[in-house]
Amino acid sequence: MNVQSYALGKWITGEDGDVVRNAVTGEPVAQVSSRGLDFAAMLDYGRRVGGPALRKLTFHKRALKMKALAQYLLARKESYYELSTATGATRSDSWIDIEGGIGTLFTYSSRGRRELPNETFLVDGAPEMLSRQGTFVGVHICTPIEGVAVHIDAFNFPCWGMLEKISVTLLAGVPAIVKPATQTCYLAERMFRDIIASEIFPEGSLQLICGSVGDLFDHLKAQDSVTFTGSAFTGRKLRQHPAVVRNSVRFTLEADSLNFSLLGPDAKPGAPEFDLFVKEVVREMTVKAGQKCTAIRRAFTPREIIPALVDALREHLAKVVIGDPAAEGVTMGPLASLSQRNEVRERVRELCQGAEIVYGTLDGFKPVAADSEHGAFLSPILLHCSDPKSHLDVHRIEAFGPVSTLMPYDSIEDAIELIRMGEGSLVGSLFTFDNEFARELVLGVACFHGRLLIVNRDCARESTGHGSPLPNLIHGGPGRAGGGEEMGGMRGVMHYLQRTALQGSPETLTRISRRWITGSARHTEVHPFRKSLEDLDLGDCVVAGPRTVTLEDIEHFASFTGDKFYAHMDEAAAKANPFFGARVAHGYFIVSLAAGLFVDPHPGPVLANYGIDNLRFLSPVFPGDALTVALTCKQKNPRVTENYGEVRWDSVVTNQDGKIVAQYDVLTMVQKGTQPEPVPAAVHAGEGVAA
Repeated sequence: MNVQSYALGKWITGEDGDVVRNAVTGEPVAQVSSRGLDFAAMLDYGRRVGGPALRKLTFHKRALKMKALAQYLLARKESYYELSTATGATRSDSWIDIEGGIGTLFTYSSRGRRELPNETFLVDGAPEMLSRQGTFVGVHICTPIEGVAVHIDAFNFPCWGMLEKISVTLLAGVPAIVKPATQTCYLAERMFRDIIASEIFPEGSLQLICGSVGDLFDHLKAQDSVTFTGSAFTGRKLRQHPAVVRNSVRFTLEADSLNFSLLGPDAKPGAPEFDLFVKEVVREMTVKAGQKCTAIRRAFTPREIIPALVDALREHLAKVVIGDPAAEGVTMGPLASLSQRNEVRERVRELCQGAEIVYGTLDGFKPVAADSEHGAFLSPILLHCSDPKSHLDVHRIEAFGPVSTLMPYDSIEDAIELIRMGEGSLVGSLFTFDNEFARELVLGVACFHGRLLIVNRDCARESTGHGSPLPNLIHGGPGRAGGGEEMGGMRGVMHYLQRTALQGSPETLTRISRRWITGSARHTEVHPFRKSLEDLDLGDCVVAGPRTVTLEDIEHFASFTGDKFYAHMDEAAAKANPFFGARVAHGYFIVSLAAGLFVDPHPGPVLANYGIDNLRFLSPVFPGDALTVALTCKQKNPRVTENYGEVRWDSVVTNQDGKIVAQYDVLTMVQKGTQPEPVPAAVHAGEGVAA
């Protein structure tokens, strides 16, 4: 079949396609070429058509479309599994790639609606007071960059690699051009066809290049961005492209790295952590045939445990069944291509200059239901390097396949030194039940890693494992690993937003940011609890009080709640307290008193109070103090699919001298006066698929 690219709103077959072969049989799978594509026009199309359409949508509307897309793809997953076997992936390998990628869409859809406003931009942090009288203030806003995100993905995860990258760019409101690795692009293209067929996202939001990127980089501009996953050599070369350097193009590099796993000195044979370590090393050697940028390449263990560990690893590796991933019982498939197998063999030979193979062979084994001559099969290879400080290649050379090197350490200082010799990794893991050892090691190596996993008997059952990047946590690492970050919850979205500092008057910045700022106008004509969400305006306010606090109030609250802390009940002890000097009211009594002052008790648009943010008690309240509260509508966040929205209220409680005694944000649900907007449909996605 001819694998096509999707550009300028249409599918295009490249000229003079290169043959891509089945990793299992060696037979041709597809012809791939991007020759004939107009790369400059693709970038222009994304900027001119896709970008404006995405930026018209709020974060919540984009998030709902992502959920609809995830449902749409999930309903078609079996067609991706069927094609994935040609890449050499087993069913469990493919699950990580296919459903793991779709799950990332679900995660970002859910988090986007929970953590971002129903707006086209984001206010970052609290206002900054820049003047003595409060008439000159600053705020930070984050808006989508107005270029195209170019995503260049690796061959090992053609679906997950594509989906984890477009999840954050689509949520941010930035169009993308996806370029999967040529060897497995036929699987990415299959899923991409469904993305386009769904018509869920606006035209121009996504384009696809199958084959070379040609002169694409020559046409990058300052608002564009690039993410690259692959070899450190290629990534550095692209990052130094003249257009990237000249235009300061945002560039995120996620490169291969020599990730470590370490067995703690407490984890002797027979300990749960010893067994967990053995299973994890074997799993990371064999999942995706070791073709993972997060796989364990260096396994460290106390020197005296080496013989027992080698025996245990041999026993488990001997149970691995290598062959056609479609055959029953096979647990490890081939590498992605014969050229990839040749590359791994060559790297292993280089490693053998300072290490010995203690399990596996580079040649001469027969895979199950497959031909080792035409399929890219390779045995798992476990090496042992007895002197890792003298043979530095074990910290420099990566065999990107089912290969790991076992190395000894003699002390925690020795272990830290060895780990750091990898010069930066995506992930490291530690297997120990000694939390003090774990703390010292983590603090010694954290700055060299993007993620660290600490496994023991308490968390192992639910642990997602050494090699599994999660959308909630950052994926990336310093130094050799590329110095980039992806995902990490909303941190990933922020890479595609420009943070801008605004300075001006409180009223002006309130109207620009759509978040009320102290010093801007308040409106007290109508109690704001009587207004629907649409009718509420920023600055709508109720000022209530004063209410005098009595000693009887304090003692009643203490008796009713059981909070008889001495500062409220014991005059002598309170007087000795350096913060008070006398009995004081409970902080939570102040909050309750304020609610009693500002609440309109009658049924109305306010449906519920669901929390308080940023509560601070700034001055003590003594018996006889008279308190007043000002409650001001600070921010509105309507929900797209519901008949209500969230309202954030600025609450300030002051005493008779005008001194602030408490300050916080009250969060409520307020009813709309209109019906909710229609929910984006997951076209033909089926029912019952939840985020």
